[in-house]
Amino acid sequence: MKDVRLVYVLLDGVGDLPHPSLNDLTPLEAAYTPNLDTLARNGAMGNVISVGRGIAPQSDIAVFNMLGYSFKDGSYVGRGVVESIGCNIDFREGDLALRANFASVDDNLKVVDRRAGRVISIEEAKSVCKTLSDKIRFSDDGASVKLEPTIAHRVVIRFRHDNMKLSDKITNTDPAYDKVEGMGIAKTVNGEDIYVQESRPQEDTEPAKVAARMLNEFTTQAVQLLKDHPVNRTRIASGKKPMNCILARDSGNRYPIVEPINKKYNMIIGGIVDMPVEIGISKVLGIKMFQAGDITDYEKKASVAADALKSVNAIYVHIKGPDEFGHDGDAKGKKKNIEDIDRRFFGTLMENLNKMDANVVVSGDHSTPCIKKGHSDDPVPLLVSGSRVKQDGSARFTEKYAKSGKLGLLMGVDVLPTSIQLVSQ
Repeated sequence: MKDVRLVYVLLDGVGDLPHPSLNDLTPLEAAYTPNLDTLARNGAMGNVISVGRGIAPQSDIAVFNMLGYSFKDGSYVGRGVVESIGCNIDFREGDLALRANFASVDDNLKVVDRRAGRVISIEEAKSVCKTLSDKIRFSDDGASVKLEPTIAHRVVIRFRHDNMKLSDKITNTDPAYDKVEGMGIAKTVNGEDIYVQESRPQEDTEPAKVAARMLNEFTTQAVQLLKDHPVNRTRIASGKKPMNCILARDSGNRYPIVEPINKKYNMIIGGIVDMPVEIGISKVLGIKMFQAGDITDYEKKASVAADALKSVNAIYVHIKGPDEFGHDGDAKGKKKNIEDIDRRFFGTLMENLNKMDANVVVSGDHSTPCIKKGHSDDPVPLLVSGSRVKQDGSARFTEKYAKSGKLGLLMGVDVLPTSIQLVSQ
């Protein structure tokens, strides 16, 4: 595989469904994307089920699958552990790590906004986390908690018990997600009222009962401590939603053991990632990470990706933008974001790759349809473009062309091996 040069781009949540505000087109269909369309005309397309039929996956397990790791044996450690690795939190075997959101709830614990309006400064997040770390007291003297805010509404929680290893067999307090064999699965709520859930042990063991009790005590005290917190008084006065609850999900209590990605594919693979979960995945798999500006610095990401091919065979680039517009139900915003990515990222990338015999693979980790305002099990489009790829007549990078593309329907775990094979012919 030494001669392979591949840029592998995952557009977070890019897949969608027809939307009334776009004349019943998807954001990809409605968007002006000359650069993606040029790549499509020089390649072949297909559809991808990233994790499994009927599964609306979270980004962590979806990305693992799209990189070739399926965890079908039920060995997945949970997003909490992956994000704790990504943000360098102090975690050891037997601790319990969870991914969580700052959220807004009413007095009856009905969830008003799972992301507390999204606009949360790191100063606000740190102030809230310090209050909780300093003041929460558990009924068990051996119990303790540490919180690490990451980006916007996201936070990692780590529970520790001095006298036992905590079990990860507990349910979420976040009502929008289930956990199946360690994987976070988005639930369909269809606009109905949702409430903070009580965590329950999923096995009849003391470590599971203690872990669930710790999470419930944490949640109850967090609501009490944040109700009149100075940060929330200021936020409410300025018209923002309060950060008055923390919703937790995806518990894990051990480090993952996987085959390093370079060994798996017999090639050197680098990564350009921004979010704690993608950083954690890269660390777990042994992906060499390249720094490329902030989340929306698309031009820099493109130029760094092209330059990275001088030292790696493949570079995985994760671009966050489309997913958030999908969660917000903003189809027009998602269309504009896709156009921005096409112009600034793919335009710059193609200019930089102009003199290289490099190939480009584009897909998504999952679909986030604007009409559903959440992850779904709908397939995502896949494009493999390059001089060695036989063209299949695709004219645009859209769901419609993906459905009729010659690559057919693939599982996420097969995307990277199939792409490498296609560009190596």
